[in-house]
Amino acid sequence: MFDSLSDRLGGVFDKLRGRGALKEQDVRDAMREVRIALLEADVALPVVRRFVDRVTEKAIGHSVLRSVTPGQQVVKIVNDELIETLGGDVTPELDLAASPPVVIMMVGLQGSGKTTSTAKISKLLKDKQGKKVMMASLDVNRPAAQEQLKVLGEQTGVATLPIIAGQQPTEIATRAMQAAKLQAVDVLMLDTAGRLHVDQQLMDEMKAVAGIATPRETLLVVDSLTGQDAVNVAQSFAGEVDLTGVVLTRMDGDARGGAALSMRAVTGKPIKFAGTGEKMDAIEVFHPSRVANRILGMGDIVSMVEKAAEAVKVEEAEELAKRMEQGKFDLNDLRTQLRQMQNMGGLGMLAGMMPGMKKAKAAMAASNMDDKVLLRMEAIIGSMTKKERANPALLNAKRKIRVANGSGTQVQDVNKVLKMHQEMSKAMKQIKKMGGLKGLAAMFGKGGLDAAMPGLGGQGLGGGAKGGLPGLGGAGGPDLSKFLKK
Repeated sequence: MFDSLSDRLGGVFDKLRGRGALKEQDVRDAMREVRIALLEADVALPVVRRFVDRVTEKAIGHSVLRSVTPGQQVVKIVNDELIETLGGDVTPELDLAASPPVVIMMVGLQGSGKTTSTAKISKLLKDKQGKKVMMASLDVNRPAAQEQLKVLGEQTGVATLPIIAGQQPTEIATRAMQAAKLQAVDVLMLDTAGRLHVDQQLMDEMKAVAGIATPRETLLVVDSLTGQDAVNVAQSFAGEVDLTGVVLTRMDGDARGGAALSMRAVTGKPIKFAGTGEKMDAIEVFHPSRVANRILGMGDIVSMVEKAAEAVKVEEAEELAKRMEQGKFDLNDLRTQLRQMQNMGGLGMLAGMMPGMKKAKAAMAASNMDDKVLLRMEAIIGSMTKKERANPALLNAKRKIRVANGSGTQVQDVNKVLKMHQEMSKAMKQIKKMGGLKGLAAMFGKGGLDAAMPGLGGQGLGGGAKGGLPGLGGAGGPDLSKFLKK
């Protein structure tokens, strides 16, 4: 979502870092480019002015211009101000400290993603916090809106209020409160109706429902793809309803990021969640500091580790660790790794979270490489027999033709997968020679990440340094960007 803005800001800061000393005019010229970049990203004009003025005031200070690394100091100031603009260091959380059922009311315009976001947040509360959740649709205007929430409830395993035709929103809200109390529900999610635009009827309906349910949280759902208009919608709702937070949907899209950067400053309310895809688990808590780091190309290792913890099964990790200790790595292990990468969001998501991966991500885009590469590779491995996956040496020319036909690919594609496996297998044997995982950990302690895996630290994952991580584009393995260009 922030790719364009990130590229523009990256270019500005590269110029600053390349200079040994900074003059006041250098800073002002850089801030002029920052202002243009923010405006092109559709950030609200008052927010841009405030942001640039604050950064300029701090950046032309004596301590910055006289510092050893003035360029880096300016980047830090911009990073700090970005975090402040997005909501500060504190990660906003839902206020559930009340007598159950705690009511969360979802509001917003039609088509912003309220119903889907309701189901996603409900699933998050159920799975991550162990809450007993019930959902109720108050949307009697949009055809099949109540049925949609019912279906999503079945998919996520969250209870939904039974549908009674002909009831009005206030009647549904009353019935939902009664049902939630009888069933000892912890959290009641109310999915209100939307309109194509803000009108008095919409506001009156929301106020009537709020009067009955007394929600602890009122979350405004806005589509980040609407850009500047999302900010206008937020202002309209904030003036009529007591909002407690914002949910930004389609953060995985090609929006320019202006809505996210403007929302907190305009409404004064924190962004609490961000929708990152269509799947029911594709929603994450909005961390201002992590988003700011992504915008400035600093990566988001914490989020990546969290995703890895969710995607990687403990049993699989322990089994792989044992095999690494023995220096073993077959095609079944490679397939497991491919699936884990897909579960973590794919190549693009991982590249966006790794520090120093901007150039690698750009190279991936230039070569039209996407997550279909992972699917094709898995299809190739899936077309092999159990014996072939356990012992790739069995794959002679005749067997390769069969595998290629079975996976809908070419023989050279099968060869590339086998080449990748060979390189990763060599890496496992090298780990065994270094004393297994304990020896690797010792190297981390002595020489850091570069000593343990040259090419991974500093220059980005497989960034062309000698001995890059096998299989991911470094000199130590085959280049994924050349794999299955179709």
